[in-house]
Amino acid sequence: MNMTKISLELARDKDFPNGSREHGYIFVAPLDGDDRIVAEEWKTHRKECLVTRFWGDEEHETGHLVRKPGGAWAFHYDINGDEDDDETGYRFDDERFRPGEYVSIREHDGITRTFKVISADKLR
Repeated sequence: MNMTKISLELARDKDFPNGSREHGYIFVAPLDGDDRIVAEEWKTHRKECLVTRFWGDEEHETGHLVRKPGGAWAFHYDINGDEDDDETGYRFDDERFRPGEYVSIREHDGITRTFKVISADKLR
């Protein structure tokens, strides 16, 4: 099991035609040899699976990588349990978190955006 720090930056979209290094996420997740999230390892290391959302001039948000009912992965910021603010990864179970790959996240406002994996650094 490899705990990995993953950096995502916003890819090109209608609001950001050139993408944006100022908008994205940094999170920690256990990855297997194919760079996919390992659910069983996450269960025992969930406190380490932190996420930071950075979005332009907005204050950074910090939360956790969580597994929702049905198996979807999400970033959860409200520790008190309000799932309305969760941001859900699209098919994160199937994604490889390797530099140069792209992943999609449905943000709390309902907009799905694509992000590029900029780095995936093994922590241990």
